[in-house]
Amino acid sequence: MTESTLTPSRTAAPLPPPRGPLSEAVVTALRHPPGHPVPPAGADGADPFGDDLQAALYICYELHYRGFDGVDADWEWDLGLLAFRAALERVFLGALRAGVPGGDDVAGTLDALLVEDLDARGVSHHLKDEGAWWQMREYFVHRSLYHLKEADPHAWLIPRLEGRAKASLVAVEFDEYGGGRAERVHARLFADLLRGAGLDDGYLAYFDAVPAAALATVNMMSLFGLHRSLRAAMVGHFAAAEITTAPSAHRMAVALERFGAAPECVLFFTEHIEADAVHEQVLRRDVIGDLLDREPGLAADVVFGVQATELLEERLGGHLLASWRAGRSSLRAPLPDGPAAG
Repeated sequence: MTESTLTPSRTAAPLPPPRGPLSEAVVTALRHPPGHPVPPAGADGADPFGDDLQAALYICYELHYRGFDGVDADWEWDLGLLAFRAALERVFLGALRAGVPGGDDVAGTLDALLVEDLDARGVSHHLKDEGAWWQMREYFVHRSLYHLKEADPHAWLIPRLEGRAKASLVAVEFDEYGGGRAERVHARLFADLLRGAGLDDGYLAYFDAVPAAALATVNMMSLFGLHRSLRAAMVGHFAAAEITTAPSAHRMAVALERFGAAPECVLFFTEHIEADAVHEQVLRRDVIGDLLDREPGLAADVVFGVQATELLEERLGGHLLASWRAGRSSLRAPLPDGPAAG
């Protein structure tokens, strides 16, 4: 394998264009040195799941990951920007809490995720049975924002846990990071998938193409990961993601084989089928179990993390399926025609 396949095509993306007054305020501030005044967010009347708030929040969070080309790294801890972000977070978190039923039955909530609805017609079912290759490529674009930083949001959990929960989480993360092999890092595998599908593998290359529903799934992980008070919600999210990945990944692999897709496209999903089935057991028994043995009062937060994940995944899936069934692109701008799958 050549060195060029082991490194991203670029490390920091340019600042994206704004999508409204909130994201405009962030982008304008970041074009100046840290300390430049950031106006009050004025987020109270904003759509918590809308493009403007989600774009603004994503840009703020990205300063804790790779940042943006030409943006001073010291913006990461600028007090004015942090206050602006906090106002956005209050609106987003409030909407998440209002959108789920709540409760503290962790075992029952996780058990429900293991039950496959025989009548379910989600995105992976659609792509397996009747989807078109252009729809599969759009799906890859939606998921690129997360999968090109896969495991990074969950890494914020490591210093927030202790004992068996910490050790077990690190074991799962070690797998996500390729077991110490750069070419097996899951983010690298997804970059390989994008190239195999004739798509841009650049980090945040498709930020402006994806709608708020896709941004929100990643913003939720950053929100949970960056706040110690939400550590149990992040654990719940991680468990939900691992529990539901294996059956979905199997359907995606079948779909890609039906399309005759490049081997690197199939590999990303087959890699997750077995690994995530194991991770689910580790997270449930060793991470959640140990966390709640130490802090039983966090059960409701674990449930919230699971339910918030389901809420946002259902919103994204609903957007994709509604768009495709209407014969239109699910992206903010359709992709140019790409190569056939085979």
